[in-house]
Amino acid sequence: MKGKRIVITRAEAEAQVLCELFAQRGAEPLLYPCIARALPLDLAPLDDALRAAAAGFFDWLILTSAYSVHILAQRLATLGLSPAHLRQTAVATIGSATSDAVRHVLGLTVRAVPESYVAESMVQALPSLVQARILLPQGDLARPILAEKLGAAGADVTTVIAYHTTLGRGGVDLPPLLVDRQVDAITFTSSSTVSNFLRRLEIEGGTTADLSGVCLASIGPTTMRTAQEHGLRVEVMPTCHTLAELVIALEAYFTVWENSDAQ
Repeated sequence: MKGKRIVITRAEAEAQVLCELFAQRGAEPLLYPCIARALPLDLAPLDDALRAAAAGFFDWLILTSAYSVHILAQRLATLGLSPAHLRQTAVATIGSATSDAVRHVLGLTVRAVPESYVAESMVQALPSLVQARILLPQGDLARPILAEKLGAAGADVTTVIAYHTTLGRGGVDLPPLLVDRQVDAITFTSSSTVSNFLRRLEIEGGTTADLSGVCLASIGPTTMRTAQEHGLRVEVMPTCHTLAELVIALEAYFTVWENSDAQ
């Protein structure tokens, strides 16, 4: 993947790991943040839920992003609470990055991680959910399917908004790079990176026609479906939906492409 120019659409604060993974393989990461995070205007529901969790009200805390872990740590500190107050609540996460954040930021043990990062897998990863009380902090753009599936399995789910997702800014001037064929691939790591990428590209004078010849890579099936709904063709998706596997899958794609081009 040496010399390939790869666009990173993650929020700037969350892009470092992916940039490093590409750089380690000789690629040139191009930061083009398409999302940014902000605290919700009304923090009362989140704070009330955390107080309840600290009091032992919930059986499970399900975290779906590393960013939500950092938000919880900040709010706990603001409320005068320690992550240790959550030790009586079992933690489940979606994604290895989220699990790592739980361990390093909150110092808590992760009890369950689904094999694949879809709602059905989370339901299967947990023990009996009948009457289980679950706290589910999410971003404002999170799809409701996880809460719906947990509820259908008999759980009592409390969902709260942990952060808002807004349009990102900064990074490279992408439209001219696309026109000049200076981009080899664009990576999407959530549905919001897809929709906000298209918004930002249009605002800055670019069009989807400029994506011709650019490999689009999605971290997982939900993100890929969002891209397809917008008329985009995704050529790379890893079977294991992690950042590391996304990089490996994209590297394999370019290896096959280069070999076929040489024949």
